Amino acid sequence: MAETTIKIEGMSCQHCVMRIKKAIDALSGVSQSDVQVGSAAVKFDESRVKKEDIAAAIEKAGYKIIG
Repeated sequence: MAETTIKIEGMSCQHCVMRIKKAIDALSGVSQSDVQVGSAAVKFDESRVKKEDIAAAIEKAGYKIIG
C-alpha cells in the first residue's frame, strides 16, 4: 500500500473538499483519502492505480495540482 499527499490549488470550502474526495474515492485501488482545503492524503494500491491517475481525477474535478 502506497501513500501520497497532493497539494491542491483552487479549494476554498467544504464543497471543494467533498468534490475532490468523491473523485478520488471513485478510483479503483484507493483505500483511504483524507481531503482538506489545500491538500489530499491518499492511501492506494500501486498495482491498481497510480499517483498520476489520482492527480488526473483531481484536475478533472476542476482543481490544479501544486508541484
